[in-house]
Amino acid sequence: MKNCISILCLSLLLCLSSCNTEKKKDTVSPKKKEVTAQKADASLKAAIMDKADSLVVKTIAAHGGELYNTAHYAFMFRDKSYTFHNRGRSYTYTVTSQKDGEEIRDVLENGTLSRTINGTKTELSPKDVVKYTEALNSVVYFATLPQKLNDTAVKKSYEGQTTIKQKGYEVLSVTFDQKGGGTDHDDRFMYWIHTDTNTVDYLAYSYETNDGGVRFRSAYNSRTVGGIRFQDYINYEAPIGTPLSELPELYEAGKLKELSRIRTEDVTAIED
Repeated sequence: MKNCISILCLSLLLCLSSCNTEKKKDTVSPKKKEVTAQKADASLKAAIMDKADSLVVKTIAAHGGELYNTAHYAFMFRDKSYTFHNRGRSYTYTVTSQKDGEEIRDVLENGTLSRTINGTKTELSPKDVVKYTEALNSVVYFATLPQKLNDTAVKKSYEGQTTIKQKGYEVLSVTFDQKGGGTDHDDRFMYWIHTDTNTVDYLAYSYETNDGGVRFRSAYNSRTVGGIRFQDYINYEAPIGTPLSELPELYEAGKLKELSRIRTEDVTAIED
C-alpha cells in the first residue's frame, strides 16, 4: 500500500512539474517575443549592410582604389572640357564651354560654385547656382564611378546575385539621405557588379525631377588611364515606374530603347 501511495505521489509531482513547465513556456510575453524578433531582424540588416560595404570597397579597389584620393584628370564630354582634382576630402571640379564666342568657365570648389565669362567673374542667381552645381557634379559622378559610393549620404543595400548575358553579378541598391544627398536625393540607383572582376558593368537609376524617368546603362569602351578605370555607357530608357530590378531582363530581351551614348573622351591624367 505504501508503495502505491509513493507511486501516486511521484506521479502527481511529475504532473505538476510538467504543468509548471508548460506554464513557463506560455508565460513568454508578446513584448519579449517582439524584442527577440527585432534583434533577429537587426542582425540580418547588419549582415546585409556589411555585405554591401564589403562589395563597395572591392569595387572601388577594382576601378582605382586609393588613387581616387589624389586623382587629377581632364576629359571632354559633349563638347565641354572638364577637370576634377581630388585632395583627400577637398576637391575642385571645372567645366569650360564656348557660347556665342565667349568662354564660360564654372569652378566648383568644395561645394561652392563660381562662374567667369572670358575671365571676368559673373554673378549667378541662386537657382542657377543649384542648376549648374548639380550639372557639374553629375558629370564627374558618372565619370568617376564607383568612387562616390562610399560618401556619407549614400545608403547601400546588398540585393543578392543574378546573371546577365550568362555572366554572374552581385547586385547593389543605393539610395541617399536627404542631408548631404543634394536636391536629387530621391533618386534610386542599382548597380550590377561582376563577380570575378568587381567592375560595374551595368547600372540603373530612377529620378523624380523634370517629370521623372528610368534609365539603364551598359558599360563599354573600358580603359585604364593613370591607374584609374574609365568607361563609357549606352544609355537606355524604360517606362516610368519600371522596377530597377526588372531592367536587366528587359535589356536581354531587347525591350529597352537606346536613348544616348555617354562618352567620356580624351581622358588625360594631369601631373601636379
